[in-house]
Amino acid sequence: MTVPTAAPTLVVKVGTSSVTRDGRVDTEAVQQVADDVAAARTAGHRVVVVTSGAIAAGWTALADGRPRPRDLATLQAAAAVGQHRLMRVWSDAFERHGLRAGQVLLAPLDFVHRSQYLHARQTLTRLLDLGVVPVVNENDAVADEEIRFGDNDRLAALVAHLVGAGLLVLLTDTEGLLTGDPRRTSDASLIEEVVEIDHELERIAGGPGSEVGSGGMGSKLAAARIAAWSGIETVIADAARPGVLAEVTAAVPGVGTRFRPREVALPARKLWIAFAIGASGTVSVDEGARRALVERGRSLLPAGVVAVRGTFAPDDAVELVGPDGAVFAKGLVRHGSAQVAAWAGRRSEDLPEDVAAELVHRDDLVVLV
Repeated sequence: MTVPTAAPTLVVKVGTSSVTRDGRVDTEAVQQVADDVAAARTAGHRVVVVTSGAIAAGWTALADGRPRPRDLATLQAAAAVGQHRLMRVWSDAFERHGLRAGQVLLAPLDFVHRSQYLHARQTLTRLLDLGVVPVVNENDAVADEEIRFGDNDRLAALVAHLVGAGLLVLLTDTEGLLTGDPRRTSDASLIEEVVEIDHELERIAGGPGSEVGSGGMGSKLAAARIAAWSGIETVIADAARPGVLAEVTAAVPGVGTRFRPREVALPARKLWIAFAIGASGTVSVDEGARRALVERGRSLLPAGVVAVRGTFAPDDAVELVGPDGAVFAKGLVRHGSAQVAAWAGRRSEDLPEDVAAELVHRDDLVVLV
């Protein structure tokens, strides 16, 4: 069965707190989301679901009442036990609507390496073409502690870019982004629309909000930023609200917090650099270099470098900071940290003739302001 493609593709992410109850997979909550997804499919949308909950589901089966572990090996073991349990619930929920679910486990390297990126996109696209609902999760059972998404909000934003989605919906246990923490203040109200994510919004979002999840409103804000830079609209909304997906797609006022996309979207390669690759170090530059990079689209040369922090190798990602210490760009560096530090402040003609003068080429640079 194929699905019409007139309506935009949706990526719907459901957090751990929304698909589990007392540490167990909440079949009723999953069924409610599946019902919404089925209705969206009937309306012509292609839908990808990004789900959390594997570790919580697995640890419930293993724990015998013990508190959730923190060490990576046990968390990975819990994910291995819980992933198929979680997937079985999703599969059963979609079967009630005559829909098939397909499990897709992704890792950050699937977005960093071009060949893996294309394979992941091909798989997801083919599943959608076949009328399947892809159910995506991070491959927690084998994820490296140093190379992982950390939360499924970020994964969902990258998946939205991968499949060319028109809308990213982050379903959680609150009605959206509020003006304050409802656990601490009684007058917190819903922020209905965000045009630009700034430091004040980041302060409001704060850190993790649930003991069973790895994210929180802060991670959802980060995901909304990734989606915005991809040209994709994002809505944070309450997973428990009946018919929430239909209301979100219809842009019903007061349903969730809607983040508007940027007018100019980043291409895939620069999106990887900006958001899919962790920075290995920091390069401080003077004001002249900052202006050249931001305003004139130049490459970073050694003459503009003031200082280097961290240890990095050629082709690693580094953050660039200006005289005020604020990060304004990120890019792939062409030389290691020792070499960059040694060349700091030197003119290009003073460098060895057989080396590239650019420390970060403009094709490998993303300005974040």
